[in-house]
Amino acid sequence: MPKKKKIAIYPGSFDPITFGHISIIKRSAELFDELIIAVAFNERKKGAIFSLDERCEQLQSLFSDTDLNIIIKTFDGLLVDFAKQEDACAIVRGIRNAQDAAYEQQMIHMNRHLSGIETILLYATPETSFISSSLVKEVARNGGDISAFLPPKIATVLLERINL
Repeated sequence: MPKKKKIAIYPGSFDPITFGHISIIKRSAELFDELIIAVAFNERKKGAIFSLDERCEQLQSLFSDTDLNIIIKTFDGLLVDFAKQEDACAIVRGIRNAQDAAYEQQMIHMNRHLSGIETILLYATPETSFISSSLVKEVARNGGDISAFLPPKIATVLLERINL
């Protein structure tokens, strides 16, 4: 009997994708046979800089030249429904601090209750533990240097959008 492929889902809005996200993606791709980066469509989240298609294209451009086992998909609705549809065994979440861990704990229990799917928490590296997409956008809006937080092409487009 062939071994079942271990598939994990790494969900997020990725608006914009940061070096923190990239770190979690690379590290989690090493742990599973396949990692699905699930780009969330969220109508309730106001102030998006990049469209859903643009975020998927950015992710594709960042990982298309790697040998990482990554697939990029979009989803809407409950994450656990998407995870079941994709036959995932785990959801990966990145956390930066104790506040993130406390928030994720509630989600972990709810997701396990709804689906039986486990959630794996990966702590951010020290170099990326303070980076968040919303904070990067705030720094950019106020003229700060964001080059240490985003890939150069994404930083350039973000700055163009914010300065319109």
